[in-house]
Amino acid sequence: METERHSPRYSAIEAWSPGDILEAMIEGQFAAVAAVRAARPAIEEAALAIEPRLRDGGRLAYAGAGTSGRLAVQDGAELMPTFSWPQERLLLLIAGGREALVQSVEGAEDESEEAIRLVRRCAIEPRDVLIAVAASGTTPFTLACLREAKQCGALTIAIANNRDTPLLAAAEYPIWLDSGPEPIAGSTRMKAATAQRIALNLLSSLVMIRLGRVYRGLMVDLKAVNKKLTRRSEKILLELSGRSREEVHDALHRADGNVKIALLLLEGCDLDEAARILDRSGGQLRTARALIETRGSPKKPG
Repeated sequence: METERHSPRYSAIEAWSPGDILEAMIEGQFAAVAAVRAARPAIEEAALAIEPRLRDGGRLAYAGAGTSGRLAVQDGAELMPTFSWPQERLLLLIAGGREALVQSVEGAEDESEEAIRLVRRCAIEPRDVLIAVAASGTTPFTLACLREAKQCGALTIAIANNRDTPLLAAAEYPIWLDSGPEPIAGSTRMKAATAQRIALNLLSSLVMIRLGRVYRGLMVDLKAVNKKLTRRSEKILLELSGRSREEVHDALHRADGNVKIALLLLEGCDLDEAARILDRSGGQLRTARALIETRGSPKKPG
């Protein structure tokens, strides 16, 4: 496997100057980015396959072990504050459980039976999507999660850094990241992990954009649940509506912190009407605003 191969390029790395060591490792990070770029078509195909499942109410599950598992969990956890992805529609399956998020849990990655039990306990179903991540593409826990989820009818996505591995072969949408051998042989927390992190970020962000959780490059699905997010919500509404700070503050209060609803209130809708139009548009603000124009509501600047 390429991720385990000892590259002659780095065979004397410990004898190099600190600057040369850093330069080699930085070079590796660029290689990781190049690997993701090469995988762009596969990432796009996976995102377009995920979209209808989640639009139909499905859940998004991430599975992995070790570094790959922690990266997968991190990507999933960040969907909640960034896009207000519902917690009840997010499953984070990591070998060794919560303890493995902060330290290595020896032997957890080999627990295939535990992976199967975990997937069954979560009651994975056909509307759901599972993204499995493993640098080697052979991790027993991750592979068992993917195979069991697939058996349950869920859509399966795999991200791995070695070609033709069991994980990629088992997934409906395989994403191969050709990051190559590591500066420290087998240390996949380096290039492989960078490539995984970028690929996960791109994949989930594209899905959320497609689901209407971004409008004009802004996080319009966030909820103002603390002071920082309230300020961000008000700034978004000021930019999109062209209305005064007082009007924006009032609309956000009436909408219970929901930015999309608040914007439609500023467009002249009442609460019930705003909710209906947003539902009719599938959560897409661009479509919702077009519907308001069509029905002749007064259109405010923005």
